[in-house]
Amino acid sequence: MNRVVTAGLALSLGLALAGVAKADILIGVAGPFTGPNAAFGEQLQKGAQQAADDINAAGGVLGQQIKLEFGDDASDAKQGVSVANKFAGDGVKYVDGHFNSGVTIPASEVYADNGMLFVTPSATNPKVTERGLWDAFRTCGRDDQQGKVAGAYILDKYKGKNVAVLHDKTPYGQGLADATKGVINAGGVTEVMYEGINVGDKDFSALISKMKEAKIDLIYFGGLHTEAGAIVRQAADAGLKAQFMSGDGIVSSEFASEAGPAAEGVLNTFAPEPRDKPEAKDIVAKFRAAGYEPEAYTLYSYSAIQVIAQGITKAGSADDAKKVAAALHAAGPWKTVLGDTSFDAKGDLTKIDYVMYVWKKGTDGKINYVEMK
Repeated sequence: MNRVVTAGLALSLGLALAGVAKADILIGVAGPFTGPNAAFGEQLQKGAQQAADDINAAGGVLGQQIKLEFGDDASDAKQGVSVANKFAGDGVKYVDGHFNSGVTIPASEVYADNGMLFVTPSATNPKVTERGLWDAFRTCGRDDQQGKVAGAYILDKYKGKNVAVLHDKTPYGQGLADATKGVINAGGVTEVMYEGINVGDKDFSALISKMKEAKIDLIYFGGLHTEAGAIVRQAADAGLKAQFMSGDGIVSSEFASEAGPAAEGVLNTFAPEPRDKPEAKDIVAKFRAAGYEPEAYTLYSYSAIQVIAQGITKAGSADDAKKVAAALHAAGPWKTVLGDTSFDAKGDLTKIDYVMYVWKKGTDGKINYVEMK
């Protein structure tokens, strides 16, 4: 009898262990899936889901399948921390996200304290990786890198002109504006205006009147497409003929919808078009065949999942995120849809380029961002 019971227990234990061995690898995907920045949240969601599907179809990671858990932070810091805590409670050890720097920074503290690794595809504020966290990685660049390109362009084209520097008071928006401001100041250009707006503002008539009075030639804005589109549209309606320039926060077709015809001619910085990379050709075709255009951060989110999967494989187990982080730092380059990817000791990319884009009307009549050659 004892031998039967023992055998039964052994069989039950064996089945349980087999179940554990084949358990899914849970990865959290966090971003603004609702609210004014939902277009960017959709990019993160689509990129992560396609990457997980493709990796799973190829056999998964160490014989395990990737399972995604989505957390909507609505671009709100407090909600982002709530999402991070929920992920921790659900046993998530790896996160693709968040989108906003102002959400990523506080959420990352939760991840570090709970043994969780995160890879943000879009949070560009230097503080994301400058705080010495073991778990911080990003597949995008940084505001100080982006600011150098924007600042150099302004110094080349607008030296001696009246420049206004605007920002949305967020870690991303103000951080990018200040990085650009620092470059032009060092180059001998002092802005005529430096103003902060509030996220969610809709009426910029007073600000535009002030810029008209100051005879502004160029407006540099650190912020996202919602406010940028409103400023551009209202400035055009008011007859302010100033060049508008921004950063990667407006790289969404939503910007053109909000700015209307005034979007044409707007400048922005962003990394060289990810959809044009040879490594992305087949994935881009797959997205388009499914009726989705993988613009902006879609492929950055895809690559974040790839990096996590390869780090787990290199570490030999998904159980310890710290070991995976160590592998990501020490090994590489990692093969991703964005090309070869390697990380420095901080979790930043070892190589990143930014270029200038201009919004132009295409043959289909739609205005979109096009890399300047």
